[in-house]
Amino acid sequence: MANPEFEELVDTFEFLDDWEDRYRHVIDMGKAMDPLEDALRVPATKVDGCASQVWLVPKIEDDVFTFRGESDAMIVRGLIAVLVALYNKQPVTEISKIDAAAELGRLGLNDHLSAQRSNGLRAMVERIRETAAAAV
Repeated sequence: MANPEFEELVDTFEFLDDWEDRYRHVIDMGKAMDPLEDALRVPATKVDGCASQVWLVPKIEDDVFTFRGESDAMIVRGLIAVLVALYNKQPVTEISKIDAAAELGRLGLNDHLSAQRSNGLRAMVERIRETAAAAV
């Protein structure tokens, strides 16, 4: 079972009638995130494999995983917000058990993202999983 925040997002997506509304909602989620400080936009936090610039900054405290992120593309910033809803506040040991493809599939994202965006999303998920696995 995903985070309550992610379940709420699934409910919202079921309510929205078409993909344009869903796309706008994802972008609005990204706009609502606090930006990363410039000092955190460094090569160590940059995610390779994304067409746009993406930085993810994980934090593990008391075995609970959280992260923040940033992108120079509005839709990617929104996708980061979707991943925050999926992964944040999870026990670090549970991160590898989350089937991101299946969960994101519940939102219909697989059918509406370009191949480049899908590859970037997979790269972000992989970075999250690797970071959590290294902490276990």
